[in-house]
Amino acid sequence: MSLSLHHLVREPKVKKDKNPLLLLLHGYGSNEEDLFSFATELPDEYYVISARAPYDMMYGSYAWYAINFDADENKFSDIGQAQQSRDIIANFIDELVANYSIDSNKVTLIGFSQGSILSYAVALSYPKKVQRLVAMSGYLNTEIAVEGFAKNDFSNLKIFASHGTVDQVIPVEWARKSIPVLENLNICVVYKEYPVGHGVAPQNFFDFKNWLQS
Repeated sequence: MSLSLHHLVREPKVKKDKNPLLLLLHGYGSNEEDLFSFATELPDEYYVISARAPYDMMYGSYAWYAINFDADENKFSDIGQAQQSRDIIANFIDELVANYSIDSNKVTLIGFSQGSILSYAVALSYPKKVQRLVAMSGYLNTEIAVEGFAKNDFSNLKIFASHGTVDQVIPVEWARKSIPVLENLNICVVYKEYPVGHGVAPQNFFDFKNWLQS
């Protein structure tokens, strides 16, 4: 089937009328095969679907939005592109629910790095579409969320956020600053740190998997 984003699918091992969904969103310069590599380790009852970001950077690399550098080597994100990707993902969730036997009340986003930043934006903008979020090695950028997102009802949203303490790509402070903002919105957040760089530690994987199953 031809949906708006290229994607890989691991069907649930136990088929019900409707199964829950884990939607994997990769980082900048990666592709859909990256996070999908641990699909076999994820709980059996889920559809595990890994999406490819829309911006082609050549040689099998993709991005959810451009990251540009100014003359002083300061990084800045293309917020317009990020907002477009936010809505592409939200629309893609609807397409998945329409095309697979997915329970629309059991949608979990699992994002890494840029995919994590986008996952936050989608979940805060459209909390009716996303019930749980695993945000690894990312941070909350409220500019990417829809205007007035803070008025949304977040009573059904739960977040597991994690970060490496020696991350040289996205500083751990950025992740730490996100947590009080989320808590002020009365969102239930579990936050953990691991002594690693910009990656997913085995303990991190184990912790979020346990969180999913609890």
